[in-house]
This record gives sequence, C-alpha cells and structure tokens, in this order.
Amino acid sequence: MHEEIFLPATYATGVPYDAFRRLRAESPVAWVPEPAVGPWPPGTGYWAVFSHADVKHVLRSPGLFSSHLGATQIRDPDTPEDLAFVRAMMLNQDPPSHSRLRRIVASAFTPRAVRALEEAIESRARTLIAAALGEPADFVELAADLPVWTLAHIMGVPDGDRRLLYDWASRVIGYQDDEYADLSTATPLSPMAREAMTHKPTSAVHPDGRPVNPRSRAALADMFAYAHALAATKKKTPSGDIMSRMLEGGLTGDEFENMFFLFAVAGNETLRNGIPGGLHTLLDHPSELARLRAEPSLLPSAVEEMLRFWPPVMDFRRTATTDLELSGRTIRAGQKVVVYHASANRDETVFPDPDRFDITRTPNDHVSFGFGPHFCLGAHLARTQMRAVFRELLPHDIERTGPPVRLASNFQNGLKHLPVRLT
Repeated sequence: MHEEIFLPATYATGVPYDAFRRLRAESPVAWVPEPAVGPWPPGTGYWAVFSHADVKHVLRSPGLFSSHLGATQIRDPDTPEDLAFVRAMMLNQDPPSHSRLRRIVASAFTPRAVRALEEAIESRARTLIAAALGEPADFVELAADLPVWTLAHIMGVPDGDRRLLYDWASRVIGYQDDEYADLSTATPLSPMAREAMTHKPTSAVHPDGRPVNPRSRAALADMFAYAHALAATKKKTPSGDIMSRMLEGGLTGDEFENMFFLFAVAGNETLRNGIPGGLHTLLDHPSELARLRAEPSLLPSAVEEMLRFWPPVMDFRRTATTDLELSGRTIRAGQKVVVYHASANRDETVFPDPDRFDITRTPNDHVSFGFGPHFCLGAHLARTQMRAVFRELLPHDIERTGPPVRLASNFQNGLKHLPVRLT
C-alpha cells in the first residue's frame, strides 16, 4: 500500500500530486513500504508526512524527530561506519552540534555577502543566455552552469575544475537513474584535480554484488581526495573564501569532508532542479509568462511560486527519538519519518486553489527550503540566481523543441532534458 510514493520510477513520469491530495485527506501520516529497487535491497518502511502543518511540526522539532539518528535520506546507510561518517555532515546533525557547524559557514550566505556576489551572478547569467540565442539548447545543461560557477567562486575551486562539482552532484543525486549515475563531463585541468581523479571508484558495486551507497566515503573517494588537496592549498594561502573559513573553524576531518560534500552537492542541486523546473512551469502556463513579461516587477513573487509549484527537493527523512503520536498515528522510537515538501506545498488548507500556478500568490508559505533549524542556508543565494536567470530570459521568445525528460528519483524533483530555442 502506498509504495508508489516511494518508487523512483513513479517520479520519472511526474510528482504524484493526486496521490498526495488523497493522502492528505484520508491519511495525512501514512505507512509506506520500501520494496527492493533494481540492485537496491528493500528497506524497513517509513511514516510519510503529507500535511503542511505536520511537515512544519516535524522539521521544527529536532528533539522528537532527529536528523542525526539515521541521517536524512530515506535509504539507511549500508554499514555502521557509513552512518557514523554521514552523521558528521551539518545536514545530519541536531542542535547544539548543528548550530556550531552552521555558525562556521553562515557568514558566506548573509544577504550582505550575497549582494556582493549579485553583479557577478547577473553578468554570468547574461553571458549564458546570450550564448544560447538562436541555437537549439538543452536548458537543463544551460542552467546547470550558473550554480556550479557560483559554488566554485564561493569555495575557491579553480575555474577549470568547476565541472567536477557537476559530476559529483550527478553521481549522488542521480544514482536511481541510469543516465545520471555515471555521468562524467569534466576534463580536469589542475594537477590536484588530475591526481584526485585517480581515486575515482572503478565500480559501483561491492565484490559481493551489493551496490555502493553513493553517499558513502568509498563512492566519493575522488571528491574527498580533491577536497583535501584544495584544503592543503588554502592552508598555505588562505583567501577568505568559505573553504578557508571552514578550515579556520576547527572542523574535524569527517566534518570537513562532509561540509565539502554538502557544498558541492546540495549547494548546486536546488538550482539545477529549480531553474529548469521554473522555466518548464512558465512554459506550461503561458498566460502567467505573458503576465510576468508585462510586469517584470513580479519576478520575486514569481520565483517564490516557481519554488512552491516545482519544489527542487521533494522530501527529507527524520528518525523518531521516542514513541509519539502524529495525526492519530503511533510512531515508535527509531522509526523513519519522511516529510514530503512537495505535498505540503499543495496543501489546500494553506494555499487556496493549490494546483493553480499564480505568480502573484501571497502569502506563499512554501517549505521548499525547509523549515526550522535546518532551513536552507543558501536560500537567499538560490533566489538571487533564479531571479538573475529569469530576468535575462524574459525579453526572449522561448520555444520548446522537444519533450522534457524527468529524472527518476524519489528525492530530487529534476529534469534531465528540456530542449528549447531562445530567440
């Protein structure tokens, strides 16, 4: 029962909003099984949370719903060692440890810090869109450049190596999709990048045939080799970027590796999904696109509605710390609890006519950037990049030249391809 909510193949054809609507009405907290998927073994099952109020309650209550006990992905880490490793990531911490790590990196994402980047981001967006005019383009590929370029700038990654960030993110967020699982587009230029690539795993399976968890240290050995090489450079010549700040902040080895992981992967996946998803949504709603072109001042609220309508991340997992009740369901200590942002963003008790795309919608209390202590640190930067891209797109005619192709993932709400022509 409800296993379609879990299966990655479900999302290859679209987010199951009809099922979410039915579940919000009939069973806003429901048990979802985890059947085997390809080589991936079955899991224990989990409690899925669908209503806006319950999602917010779970996210703001780390004492009851822990990010640390089992980490934040539906799939459990394969071994106790893998769990211990990912627990060092800020995303998988509870206060007060989470608060310490968050303070170390928060200064890179203040509105003031982002404003200092705005001119460079706008210039990059202008260059990207201008280069695509007149020729067929895959907008997913086109849009992916901006978050990768921005992250490389923030992290102090040499420009010639920035494409590595794209490939590492693809390996992690696309492991349920054969096309993305082994995506390799980078041609590393720096000596440290070439050395790091010698550590790239040669197989995605263990000797006994079990798949290697894409979020484990073993699966990302080349990324961590690169992180340590870059760290050695920053220690010799601190440059004030976020990498230098992290090193000065007293992180442990596991904390540093996981913070690099968090920036390299989570830092670009939101925009890599959100920008193409936003354009796809506008093209599906031509009257709203025309309205935005007529009133460009609506761009900030339009971006918020794109994020509500096409949440880049569909769900996150917590683990119950004690026996408790939620919407009439008894949840036992140690059971998985998965909140569905995609469902909460269409909750009719919060959003009037929730399936209507309305670029003037206000208030717009979406949870696409999370809620509570784990609210996305990069939300302001993500909004800045989305506004920059769509500001450059609005003056141009945009024609879809082929069908969009969705990512098969029960976590990321992504497009793999969006063929367009800009004129």
